[in-house]
Parts: sequence; structure tokens; C-alpha cells
Amino acid sequence: MNDRTVLIVDDEFAIRDMIRMALEIAEFNCIEAENIQQAFTLIVDERPDLVLLDWMLPGGSGMELLRRLKRGESTREVPVIMVTAKTAEDNVIQGLDVGADDYITKPFAPRELIARIKALLRRSNGSLDNERLEVDGLVLDGESRRIYIAEEPVDMGPTEFNLLHFFMGHPERAYTRGQLLDQVWGANVYVEERTVDVHIRRLRKALQTDRGDYSNLIQTVRGTGYRFSSRGLA
Repeated sequence: MNDRTVLIVDDEFAIRDMIRMALEIAEFNCIEAENIQQAFTLIVDERPDLVLLDWMLPGGSGMELLRRLKRGESTREVPVIMVTAKTAEDNVIQGLDVGADDYITKPFAPRELIARIKALLRRSNGSLDNERLEVDGLVLDGESRRIYIAEEPVDMGPTEFNLLHFFMGHPERAYTRGQLLDQVWGANVYVEERTVDVHIRRLRKALQTDRGDYSNLIQTVRGTGYRFSSRGLA
């Protein structure tokens, strides 16, 4: 049995049941909540490895819960996939901007959902072989999966961490959004290219601290995508 636990947050029993069956076939443990109050209690008490979060919920929206999780020191690093019927591009961007690690719209194929979950768990817990990378006071510690600026730890989500790790390991080269998706998310994961732009914005924001601003290391390359370059330092 897989030792990974997924919290399914949806107010519709039929949808929770469908997702739970698909996850159990893939050998995940499942816990369920039908509103944000139940969900937050389970996240604090049970420490699930990943949360599948519906947008529209009774007693408060999934976005409200997501904001609360990202404000909490003990919950901000819990991986979250938004699962919702909202398909407008603005909704997708809003969910990712608030802190979701991925976004899948209803209806969806259970096989795609499982692939997204496995890919996010790999990104969140992947080994970096104890690698330590440093650029002018910006340090990435692969063993602890922590980022430091001037020896102070930096809060950063798992996807942003993996993006920065890839960039720091491959400096001064421009990558397309598609190449970044393949390298960071995985070649067999169904993620739209615009997702890269959202995580780039979040990475740049995380690199702006009182101890130093390293956001300009992540440079936009017109007509191509992005590159990491220490030439961007002031």
C-alpha cells in the first residue's frame, strides 16, 4: 500500500467517491472533507501529503482555505491541486497566484489526475543528491530543500524550489516554457505553458527579500522563454 495520503476536499459525495476510488486503485491513502473547516482540521491533524481542493465549497471557498494554508508556517508547504469546474483563464491564474501548485478542471480523466498527483509529489519530495548551489549569497541546499539569502531562510513553494534548482544548475541558457515544463514538471504531465509564467512570478517574488533582491536573476528572453543569469545582479 502506498504510504502517501491525499485529502479530497469537495462538497459533492459522488465526486469525492469517484476520486477516492481512482486514488485507491493507484494505492494512495485517502481522507475526505466536504467543507473548508473540516479540511483545515484534517490538514493540521493528519498532515496529508497532498490536498485536492475544490473551488466552490459551503461555508467558504477553496480559495479562502488556500490563502489560510499559505499564511500558516506549518501548512504553507502542503502541495495543493485545485480541482474545479471553473475553466476561465483568469480563474486558473488566480488559483496559481494564490498558491496552488497545479490546477485541473472538471470533467477530467482519473488517469490525468493520478499523473498530476504523482508528478507534484515527485517535485515536492524529490532528491537533489545533497547538492548545494550558490550564486553571490543565494544558496540552494538540496539536502534540506531550503533556500538561503545572506544566510537567512527563504519561504518558497516546492515547484518554485525545483524551478530555481534547475535554473541554478543550468545558468546562462535560455529555455522555452515547453522545455521548462519537461525538465521541472515532467515530460508526461499535462500542464499548460501559461502555468510556467505564474510560477516564474512566484519565484521572482520569493527572491525579493530584505536581505537581498535576486529576482532579476530570472530573466525573460523575448520570443523564447526564460534564463538564469548572474549578469542580472546589480
